Amino acid sequence: MTTLFISDLHLDAERPQITDLFGRFVRDEAYGADALYILGDLFEAWVGDDDPSETGAFVARELKALADSGVPVYFIRGNRDFLLGQDYARRAGMTVLPDPAVVSLYGHPTLIGHGDLLCTDDVAYQQFRAQTRHPAWQAQFLAQPLAARLAFAQQARAASKAHQAGLRDEGRMETITDVSPATVADTFARYGIDRMIHGHTHRPAVHELDVAGRACRRIVLGDWYEQGSVLRVDRDGARLQTLD
Repeated sequence: MTTLFISDLHLDAERPQITDLFGRFVRDEAYGADALYILGDLFEAWVGDDDPSETGAFVARELKALADSGVPVYFIRGNRDFLLGQDYARRAGMTVLPDPAVVSLYGHPTLIGHGDLLCTDDVAYQQFRAQTRHPAWQAQFLAQPLAARLAFAQQARAASKAHQAGLRDEGRMETITDVSPATVADTFARYGIDRMIHGHTHRPAVHELDVAGRACRRIVLGDWYEQGSVLRVDRDGARLQTLD
C-alpha cells in the first residue's frame, strides 16, 4: 500500500484541465491508497467556506467520496487557502492538521507542512503571514461581504506578483522565495526527525542533508500549474513523480 502526498494544485476555474487532472488522480489512484495528504494551496484562492464556486464544490464531492470509501484525507492549510475552515473540511471529508505536523509513515516519523514557514528570508511575506493568521484579522475579514473578500484576494495575488517581480529584478528571487538553509537545519534539530515533506516553493526535489552529523532528507513537492506532482510513500521509500 502507498500513502500519497500532493500540494500546490492552485485549483481555479480558469484552469479547468488541472481540476480535471485532480479528479482523475483521485478516482484512478487515490482509492487504492492508505491515505491522501494535501499540503496546502489546494485552491488558487479561498476567501471563506461560503464561496459557492463550482471548483470548490467539485473538489468537495471527489474528496468526500474518497473519504467515505475508507481512505483518510488530511489537509494542511497553505498561503492561498489558509482561510479554509471546518465547514468545508467536513463537506470534503478532510481532517485538518496543524502546520507543521509529525506523522508516522510505515514506522518512519516524518515532519510535514506547507513549507512557507521555512522561507524566513522573505521578511515581508512572513510579516503578512503573521498578520493574516491572527484570529482577530480572520474574523474581521470573514465578516465582510463575499464580493469584498473576492476583491481582496485579487488584490493580494497582484501584490504577490509585484513583490516577486521586484525580487526578480533585484536578482534575489531564487534565494528569498526558497527555504532558508538555517531554518531547515533548525527545524530538523527541533523536531528530532530525519525526514521532512513540504510544498510551497514550487521546486520539486529530494535534498539529502547533513544536520549536525545526522543524515536527513527534505522532499519538496511540485506544483500543478502545468502538470501534476505526487509523492508516493510506502515501506520501501518515497518516489516523487509527475502526472500528465
